[in-house]
Amino acid sequence: MSTAIPTAAPHGALPKVEDMRVAIVRAEWNGHITQALTDGALDIFHREGFAEDQVDVFTVPGAVELTFAASQLIEASLYDAVIVFGCVIRGGTPHFDYVCQSVTQGVTSLNADCDIPVIFGVLTVDTEQDALDRAGGSLGNKGSEAAEAAIKMHDFVTKVKNL
Repeated sequence: MSTAIPTAAPHGALPKVEDMRVAIVRAEWNGHITQALTDGALDIFHREGFAEDQVDVFTVPGAVELTFAASQLIEASLYDAVIVFGCVIRGGTPHFDYVCQSVTQGVTSLNADCDIPVIFGVLTVDTEQDALDRAGGSLGNKGSEAAEAAIKMHDFVTKVKNL
């Protein structure tokens, strides 16, 4: 028997946004995890009444490529938010640290320098089970949380622009 994880916003109802366009970029590496995160986000957008043409999904090879893809999507000026999904699982080499640092710094830089929010949906975990738990398992779906964050940040940007 499966227990459904509630997808309601953790801090109340989401703001209603109109004509918001979102790009989701997911890494192919650990694709079963990044697809589950993407599905969680798409579920939220569907629940909130987004039309299919309001959310576009793109794939890149791995987590390091997420920053470049997000920057290209920002430059295209077609989206109000970009969500990046990746999954980096610790191994026996320092590669984990380099990848995590690269993608974290890249997304942080985009958020500091750009006019639209980039939502960080990269799982950095010790084991595959840790990732599964966060991609629709016992700890919910971080993809759903990323979609909620995108909606909230778009609402924030809209409010700031209208001050």
